[in-house]
Amino acid sequence: MITVELTKQLRRLRTWIALGALMVVPVIATVAEKLNPERGRGFGPNAGIEHFSRAGGLNDALTALFFMSPFFLVVVASVFAGDTVAGEANWGTLRYLLLRPVRRPRLLASKLAVAALMALVATLVIVVTGLVAGTIAFGWHPVRAGFFEISAGRGSLRLALATTYVAWGLAGVVSFAFLLSTLTDVPAGAFGGAIGLAIASQILDSFDSIGVIRNGLLTHYWQAWTQLFVPGGSTADMWRGALLQVQPHAHRRVALDRRWLDGNVRRVIRRVRCGGRRAQQGSRCGQLRLQLKRQGLHAHPP
Repeated sequence: MITVELTKQLRRLRTWIALGALMVVPVIATVAEKLNPERGRGFGPNAGIEHFSRAGGLNDALTALFFMSPFFLVVVASVFAGDTVAGEANWGTLRYLLLRPVRRPRLLASKLAVAALMALVATLVIVVTGLVAGTIAFGWHPVRAGFFEISAGRGSLRLALATTYVAWGLAGVVSFAFLLSTLTDVPAGAFGGAIGLAIASQILDSFDSIGVIRNGLLTHYWQAWTQLFVPGGSTADMWRGALLQVQPHAHRRVALDRRWLDGNVRRVIRRVRCGGRRAQQGSRCGQLRLQLKRQGLHAHPP
């Protein structure tokens, strides 16, 4: 089932458009920095960041990950997760999908796994594109931040760890988008709700007045990976951020997804599992069975 769902994702045009957009942004930023080297030497608000990204390919990849993970990456991951079930319902293929002789938990798990995998792929696309473009433009050098320097080998390992952490940090957004996808047949509503959750969490996190409530917000520890590249930085917040994504309510979301899918299966099966005199061709049930037969499908009971 995972192979089938992954193939379905890779065949969709919006998948390649989303991944292509994630590649274009770091390339444009790198080319602009290469062609305008004087801009990073001033005292503007972005001068330090522009100077940091020009230090080498590793620095450029870190810059791309820092700027694109709070919003652009969230949008793409939400689209992948929010379209899993709602997209099938919107295109009218959900009823045929539910009639496959496949256990319903396995179907649900495969869709969620593919959505999480696509979120990981999106994160890798940003990092790899920034790394390749930055290395071509500025060369392969150690990670440099002011007077602090990390060797290229250690910097690469820390970059891989930061990429994994960012991808894992999307678990809450992906699961919430997947939940909304099972509650509506409009994909835009599903991924729009997940994006709204991330934005609201980031806005609330900017208010110090809410105190310790900020520690429970979904996005509070998203940028904790930057401590890997700070002298004397602590990874304690990274551990807290990783554990925050496996909160108890995540299991309730999955359970709710499964209950909804079970109910939808029962409704579809009741519509197509007809027998005796009710299966006449002129009846609604008979027409649906005839439609399934023409498409090579059969209404097997679960």
